[in-house]
Amino acid sequence: MRAAVITFPGSNADRDLAVAFEQAGFDVTMVWHKDSDLPAGVDIVGVPGGFSFGDYLRCGAIAAQSHITAAVIEHAARGGFVLGICNGFQILTETGVLPGALLRNSGLKFISKPVALKVTTTDSAFTSGYEAGQEIMIPVAHHDGNYFADAETLKALQDQDRIAFTYAQNPNGSLADIAGILSENRRVLGMMPHPERACDNGHGGNDGAALFRALAGVLTPA
Repeated sequence: MRAAVITFPGSNADRDLAVAFEQAGFDVTMVWHKDSDLPAGVDIVGVPGGFSFGDYLRCGAIAAQSHITAAVIEHAARGGFVLGICNGFQILTETGVLPGALLRNSGLKFISKPVALKVTTTDSAFTSGYEAGQEIMIPVAHHDGNYFADAETLKALQDQDRIAFTYAQNPNGSLADIAGILSENRRVLGMMPHPERACDNGHGGNDGAALFRALAGVLTPA
């Protein structure tokens, strides 16, 4: 199993994400944003949290134009797996890989704390390690995590069972309490909370580890 983790100027969760993949058994390659190609044979690409390019213009807007992001888009279009967390989720919406947008938190403040999430679907490689309706604790750290989409997009997400996680108590004003969504082929997950920061009891909890273990189980060759 091979994972690539992208690093942009301002990324601050790239190493955490790499460690989470490694602990689940992945061979991880770090990829700089100026590279044009992903390593050969990569199974999943991790687009990490942080403040890429200082969050100038809009969060993720400049990173969406990076050389490596074009390769990530192509990887997703070929059916490859992609995990975008926090700023990574913002980048995936900026590129159109995932629908909707992440707006300023409704309270206009940066939020950094553990939050309770409800697992809304187990029908994906990312969420198959949980039970439907299970409540897990995962930390958030964002200023622009307020998910928004038009009514047609929201209906499609709901009808196609593509809402992966919802907030038990909405911290940022997200539409329909959405904390994470899946692509149409269910191989791309974008989520604002940080599962890579909940993979060890030393972090205060390990509810995020099941996500990486589930991915490892799906991507392990038969």
